[in-house]
Amino acid sequence: MNRKITKDNPFKISFVCLGNICRSPTAEGIFEHLVNQKGLQSYFYIDSAGTSAYHIGEPANSKSQWTANQHGIKLHSRARRFEAGDLEDFDLILAMDHENLRNLKRLDRNGEHSEKIKLMRDFDPQPEDGEVPDPYYGGMDGFQNVFDVLKRSSEALLKELEKNIEKEKAD
Repeated sequence: MNRKITKDNPFKISFVCLGNICRSPTAEGIFEHLVNQKGLQSYFYIDSAGTSAYHIGEPANSKSQWTANQHGIKLHSRARRFEAGDLEDFDLILAMDHENLRNLKRLDRNGEHSEKIKLMRDFDPQPEDGEVPDPYYGGMDGFQNVFDVLKRSSEALLKELEKNIEKEKAD
C-alpha cells in the first residue's frame, strides 16, 4: 500500500463480500464517489466482487441502491465472482467480514498476496468486531448502518491512500 500512485499506474482496489449485491457494491460506490469529489478518478481503478457465484450479473440490491441514492451516490456495478487471478491484478483487496477474508486467503494458496488482503474495517476509526455486518436481515436500518460504516471506512482509506498520490506538475 505504500507504492506511488500515478495516472500511469493507478491504484487498483477491490471490495469483496459474499454475493456482491449489498456491502461490496456499496463500498465501491462510496469510494468512487469520494474519489470523484476530489477529482482523483485517474489515480484509481475501483472494483467490487463476491466470493460466491450466487448473483453474477445482477445489480446491487434495491435497498442498498435506495440507501446510497439518499446520499447522492449511484451504485453502477454488476455482481461478479472474485477469481484467483484477481489476487495478482489488485493492489488492495478488502473483505467485508472474517468469512470472506478466509475465502480470499484460501484463493491465495502460497500466501504471496497476504499483505494486500485486509478487512474493510481495518480502516474504520470505530472498527468494533472488524466486520461490516450483512444488512440483508436488518431491515432498512441495517442498510443505513452498513452505509455509515462503509462511508467512514472509505473516507479513512482514501485519506491514507492520498499520501501516496504523485501528481504531475500540470495537476
